[in-house]
Amino acid sequence: MKKQVLSLLLSLAALSASAQDGLFGPAETPKSRKGFILNGNASFDLPGADMSKRFGVSYRLGPAVLYKTTSNWLFGAKFDFIMGNAIREDSLMANVKDKYNTGDRSRYEFLTTDGQRVGVRVLERGYAVGVHVGKIISWQSMHPDNGLMLLTTAGFMQHKLNIFDKEQTVAQIRGTYKKGYDRLTNGIFIEQYAGYAYFANNKRINFHIGLDVLVGFTQGRREYLYDVMRPDNKQRIDILFGVRGGWFIPIFKRRSEELIFE
Repeated sequence: MKKQVLSLLLSLAALSASAQDGLFGPAETPKSRKGFILNGNASFDLPGADMSKRFGVSYRLGPAVLYKTTSNWLFGAKFDFIMGNAIREDSLMANVKDKYNTGDRSRYEFLTTDGQRVGVRVLERGYAVGVHVGKIISWQSMHPDNGLMLLTTAGFMQHKLNIFDKEQTVAQIRGTYKKGYDRLTNGIFIEQYAGYAYFANNKRINFHIGLDVLVGFTQGRREYLYDVMRPDNKQRIDILFGVRGGWFIPIFKRRSEELIFE
């Protein structure tokens, strides 16, 4: 009797294995998923070309949205805030600042009409908005969503000097006079990114990190700069070399096998 029961169990096990291979087929290699990806980006940037003459180290933060196809093509748009406090403009506000200024190029001192010395912060501020297209090149058969992510972005960028006189105590840089010092600049840009994209199977850890180069073809937009006494309409090449990373929130279409075996 025991031999018969053991033989029956072995037969059922063999039948089960055969059914899995025959009915469901062998275990398939996972397929790449498609859907939207929400992305929060941050980068640490070093300036180049004309950008390095005006600014030092800067940072970019901003959101992005991507759509990923099953063949790992990427399409989307992004918005970056540009921020920094390293200013390199030697002649900035030379005609109005206090001659005993401390030399800190992120803080300029002025004498008010009543003889009080006040400090005014000067910061780099700007933005870049664009659309991008790219692809994830995967070399991992069991993780087809992960791999080398290449993105090309084109769009519009703008930057200027944010002269922050909180108390509005310096008449020379108040209101429209401030525009004669802020170096407003804008134009089109092209950006190239190469990094590693990772999507966890449980969807909890999803990120990218890599290197980034942004090249802006910009122009000064102020009719006249008071401190250097000339128009500001020069053509510029503004470059940012960045280390960039971000956190993904994938909204992928669910696979049929996930619905069956969940």
